[in-house]
Amino acid sequence: MIGSRAWVRGLGVLILAVSLSACGNRGADRTQDLEGFTPEQIFERGEFELAENRTEDAAFYFSEIERLYPYSSWAKRALIMQAFAYHSGKDYPESRAAAQRFIDFYPADDDAAYAQYLLALSYYDQIDEVGRDQGLTFQALQALRTVIEVYPESEYATAAILKFDLAFNHLAGKEMEIGRYYLRRDHYTAAINRFRVVVEDFQTTTHTAEALHRLVEAYLSLGLVNEAQTAGAILGHNYQSTDWYQDSYRLLTAQGLKLRDSGNNWLSQIYRQSIKGEWL
Repeated sequence: MIGSRAWVRGLGVLILAVSLSACGNRGADRTQDLEGFTPEQIFERGEFELAENRTEDAAFYFSEIERLYPYSSWAKRALIMQAFAYHSGKDYPESRAAAQRFIDFYPADDDAAYAQYLLALSYYDQIDEVGRDQGLTFQALQALRTVIEVYPESEYATAAILKFDLAFNHLAGKEMEIGRYYLRRDHYTAAINRFRVVVEDFQTTTHTAEALHRLVEAYLSLGLVNEAQTAGAILGHNYQSTDWYQDSYRLLTAQGLKLRDSGNNWLSQIYRQSIKGEWL
């Protein structure tokens, strides 16, 4: 009896091998009846397609395991691999959908952290340039924050933190781009509003020093010397080694002004916070 079962299994492996050989150069046959194969065999076919960089075909085979063997341990493995295959093929909506299903079905599983990370990447990997709509960036930040907060001990938390910081910096870059646009066209109030967002909401990014310098430029253009001096003072306190500080220093001193807290404005509050060590 044991020998008979072994013979049947061997025949199944042989059939699968023939199938792989026949389809190896042309991808998946979506009309093929897979009900005669074990989930392990179908999973191996999915891995084969993935190794051949046929990500859509790989996702098909992994999804067939989910369909044919929905309550098996192989279905769980196939679902996370389905999300990975779609992501590898840059089919981000399908990757996101598969990852979300995994999180919904197996929230306590060890791979739930990876599923959430893949979901975040499905947004993050579409952030390609500052000029693009920032909706994807906000969604990436939210999904990455979930990885960091829900799975802080996972191996993906560190990578999520790095990508979160980069995406956050990306949003600040967008504000700076718009602010510079307004400044070049002498729309000083509109420019100030954008640079203020960077100083108040994105102060940990690499754009803060430039935002303060642009505020010096804009406020001087409007004749608001108190605000300009205070922005320069914050630059001097926090970013004295930067070229932006040197530029602001030249602008202010050329008009006989000092880099100091002056008046009672929103920048004065930030200056006092920075002096007390509460700036960053």
